[in-house]
Amino acid sequence: MSEQAIVAGLLAKARAAQGEFATWPQSRVDEAVAAAAWAILEPARNRELAELAVRDTGLGVIEDKVRKNYRKTLGLLRDLHGARTVGVIAEDAAAGIIEIARPVGIVAAITPSTNPGATPANNLINALKAGNAIILAPSPKGASTCTRLLEFVHAELAKVGAPLDLVQQLPPPGSKALVAELMRQADLVVATGSQANVKAAYRSGTPALGVGAGNVAAIVLPGADTAAAAARIATSKTFDNATSCSSENSLVVVGDAWPSLLEALREQGGVLLSAAEKLALGQAMFPDGKLAAAVVAQSASDIAALSGLSASVGDSPRFLLVEEEGVGPDFPFSGEKLSPVLTVYRVADFDAALHLVRRIYDFQGKGHSVGVHGATAGQVLRLGLELPVCRVVVDQVHCFAVGGSFDNGLPFSLSMGCGTWGGNGFSENLNVRHFLNITRIVRPIPERVPTETELLGEYWQRYGR
Repeated sequence: MSEQAIVAGLLAKARAAQGEFATWPQSRVDEAVAAAAWAILEPARNRELAELAVRDTGLGVIEDKVRKNYRKTLGLLRDLHGARTVGVIAEDAAAGIIEIARPVGIVAAITPSTNPGATPANNLINALKAGNAIILAPSPKGASTCTRLLEFVHAELAKVGAPLDLVQQLPPPGSKALVAELMRQADLVVATGSQANVKAAYRSGTPALGVGAGNVAAIVLPGADTAAAAARIATSKTFDNATSCSSENSLVVVGDAWPSLLEALREQGGVLLSAAEKLALGQAMFPDGKLAAAVVAQSASDIAALSGLSASVGDSPRFLLVEEEGVGPDFPFSGEKLSPVLTVYRVADFDAALHLVRRIYDFQGKGHSVGVHGATAGQVLRLGLELPVCRVVVDQVHCFAVGGSFDNGLPFSLSMGCGTWGGNGFSENLNVRHFLNITRIVRPIPERVPTETELLGEYWQRYGR
């Protein structure tokens, strides 16, 4: 059977299911959302998915994936709880506008091997909350985890009488041709993962939401509590062996913050490599000038062993530190490493830090986010005004904070838009509003036509008519 016929068959079932689901009231839609969430939140299923993900992808840490599956799903439920996504969702009598939520239809979700449970779950829960059907296209390595997740989801959806074909998956292990055909036939594409997938989504001819590349830099200033900053940085850099695009890849340390920060990082399990050790690590991590798959989402101990550094760094380094001065293709440590390896730059002052972070993002990671520890309110504002980033994360565990946290106001998500800087059409965290069309009823209101003087008077006074 051709790829076109396979995908057409999936879409036919999805459209029939979505047509029925679109008639459900908000209360029943919310039951379906709760069912899908419980499919991954239930402890035994959560652990099974985490174990399967690590076994079949070879990426990450089981306990961290358990925590990620739970935290991201519970946080998403918090965001969606009580949200109106069916029928009239807003009325503005003064403006004469009524907003009505409408499903987009069939969502094609391209999901990565780094988060083969949490990302599909996040996408399908958002899709269901918005009244849509969804067809998942996981990476080949993540296909088995996605298949098991769907078995759990279908079992829970059956309890609430929801059509099971609301949530489907491309036949595993999938193929580029199948994914391309799915993107062509769907109503909306959501692409998380490699930039190749994101670019393919934008080329598909279907409305698409793709995310930008990560290469997060974090600035540490002399005013920082270096012990607290080091603890946050270490947690972020080592969580799930740095599978997240939101983990720091570079530290930009300002002035005399370095001695106490280095001591604190060492207390957190960081090991600063010598120049010779850095060279050996670089040869293992970037054998052809590009990041080697063998080091992605592996432990610092395994990466050290692969680099021949076990004897010098010890048996259990938590993360590895390398000092760097250059930026760009000739300095691969300045890019995203997707591993517990952290590049350190030292600069004289805040202006130099700003300049360096701009250079790093011009190379890679523009649009995503920047972290900062120990900044004044004015310095934080300058980061938001001057850097090409969609998020400035202040004194937090970066990989948790960027994707939404219980102690900040960002929506829980595993897909972060990076704006036009990152080649994306949106700059928010992907959330349920992106899975909706909004119809607006427009009624007449009392007319008010301003005079030219009201609008141009100040201009005329300054420059004349």
